[in-house]
Amino acid sequence: MLAILKTALRAIRRNILRSFLTMLGIIVGIAAVIVGVSMGTGAKAEVDRQIASMGNNLLIIFSGNMSRGGVRGGFGMQPNLTERDYDTLRREVSGLSGISPEVRATAQVVAGNQNTSVGIWGVSADFADIRSWRFQSGENFNETDVRNAAKVCLIGKTTAASLFGEGIDPVGQTVSIQNSPVSVVGWLASKGANTFGQDQDDIIIMPYTSVMKRLSGDTKFRAFSAAATGPEVMSDLTNQITSILRQTHQITADKEEDFSIRSQQEMSDFFNANNRVMTILISAFAGISLVVGGIGIMNIMLVSVTERTREIGIRLAVGARARDVLRQFLIEAILLSVVGGTLGILAGYWLAPLLTKFAGFPTLISSQSVMLAFSVSAFIGVVFGFFPALKAANLDPIDALRYE
Repeated sequence: MLAILKTALRAIRRNILRSFLTMLGIIVGIAAVIVGVSMGTGAKAEVDRQIASMGNNLLIIFSGNMSRGGVRGGFGMQPNLTERDYDTLRREVSGLSGISPEVRATAQVVAGNQNTSVGIWGVSADFADIRSWRFQSGENFNETDVRNAAKVCLIGKTTAASLFGEGIDPVGQTVSIQNSPVSVVGWLASKGANTFGQDQDDIIIMPYTSVMKRLSGDTKFRAFSAAATGPEVMSDLTNQITSILRQTHQITADKEEDFSIRSQQEMSDFFNANNRVMTILISAFAGISLVVGGIGIMNIMLVSVTERTREIGIRLAVGARARDVLRQFLIEAILLSVVGGTLGILAGYWLAPLLTKFAGFPTLISSQSVMLAFSVSAFIGVVFGFFPALKAANLDPIDALRYE
């Protein structure tokens, strides 16, 4: 076997440029597999990170049915969740660790000679715990602030930097929102962008009563955020919330809900579905490239068999068996494929970080994708090298010796 391997290596080195061009299709295909799978894995990891940053065991109750009338809706539809709904859910649902209504507005915020347009979120005192939002400094507002519609707020890192300067603690400062002074009681730790690419740190959070009375004028909510006490009660929690809201909204058994409930897992599955499609498409194109590369190997091996017909005849005439010739040419094809696969893996390792650096697309190379790529390259060598090797092994020694 060692002698056959040495002979195969010598044959490949004899035509090094042709061998490299033969391997090129495999190199491109394997590199594409590595990059494509790393893109899908990286995107999934980023989505999971962003979904996890929203909180633990999170449920979001949206105004409107997500599929009513065949039209997708949900958040942003006409608000129909009421304070009565909120109070009833707080009082009657078991398994809740916290629940918060959400009302939103956009306002010009001024601090000294700086001003910026900011999204204002009106929430309850539970919101920071529900969304696992840590504090850089200061503290959360409390239920008393919510009841009294107090002029207090929490400020995100981006907004704080715009109004007070990078790294300056804004706690204790006063900002003006629509000519009304509001005290900053908490500085929120950074969360980065969400799954829609929006900066979660460019935000001001206030008691929902303050936002409704002083900014938006809303009397209803577009959404509730709720956190379960554990993942094991998520399903029961969804059923309880559905039952209570159907009662408070007086929805009969033959009618659809006018609200939607989504869990973190459902949101993660929704966004990752797009990533899976992208990964499949890239892998399909990479597969086509691998097939083309395999055909290239088969073509060159057939040419090699033709060129070396007399050599094969001599080997068979001095006692080499047909299976020895079969092994020699099969090993040559496998070597071409495996070396091409190895170069493709190295190219994938080089290209994936470049994609992240210059295109900003998250990539994550997994050991499974590398093993898959290497196995595929070896498999291609066997499949596309077998026919030329079989042709060489079946040559008649006398005809081969006569070949010119």
